[in-house]
Amino acid sequence: MIFADFAKAVSQMTDRRFRRVLWLGLLLTFALLIGIYALFLWFINTFAPDSMSLPVIGDVQWVGALLSVGSLLVMVALSVFLMVPVASAFCGLFLEDVAQAVEDRHYPTLPPVPRQGFGQTLIDTVNFFGLLVGVNLLAVLAYAFVGPAAPLIFWGLNGFLLGREYFQLAAMRRLGRAGAKALRRHHPFQIWFAGILMVVPLSIPLVNFLVPVLGAATFTHLFHRLWQQHPDRHPG
Repeated sequence: MIFADFAKAVSQMTDRRFRRVLWLGLLLTFALLIGIYALFLWFINTFAPDSMSLPVIGDVQWVGALLSVGSLLVMVALSVFLMVPVASAFCGLFLEDVAQAVEDRHYPTLPPVPRQGFGQTLIDTVNFFGLLVGVNLLAVLAYAFVGPAAPLIFWGLNGFLLGREYFQLAAMRRLGRAGAKALRRHHPFQIWFAGILMVVPLSIPLVNFLVPVLGAATFTHLFHRLWQQHPDRHPG
């Protein structure tokens, strides 16, 4: 059923509002990556030596320039990890727009809901962003000891965290914070699995730019499907 939710999300990629959010997300993502890359280059140009003496080879000139070129490859690799917190920030800032577009097309009989306040949304986004970055920094220490299992731990950990956040925000629009939390606790494994399915393509450069908007749409469908199955469901 989760794959059906994803298929519905993909089918709506032609929606004008989807494209608007997608382009905004792409611009913000590129801005973040370019900002971090510029900071990285500044660090190299400031502290890397112009030359270095190596055994057998001798003097190597323009070490800083060589490192700068190599840093581009480093940033491509780092984008795999950076896209996870980017997806988190995207969720908090744009899920409302994506969810409304999904509901207008697929659930038109539902009553309108008031838009979440920007202040509270920003606080929630920043808090979860910090949690996600902190947990992943700690997890980096573990990756060095688990070898080939590192990608599985990365996907499982971030799938749990992102799935939890995306579902919570999608459900809060109609159930409130307490109702969303209660529904999430009834379906932890479905939400976790959906989160893993979102994190895996986040690990693929270029493809990962499309994932946040598709993830927001998929979790909106997932919420409505689980909500309709709930015995004490009430109109929202």
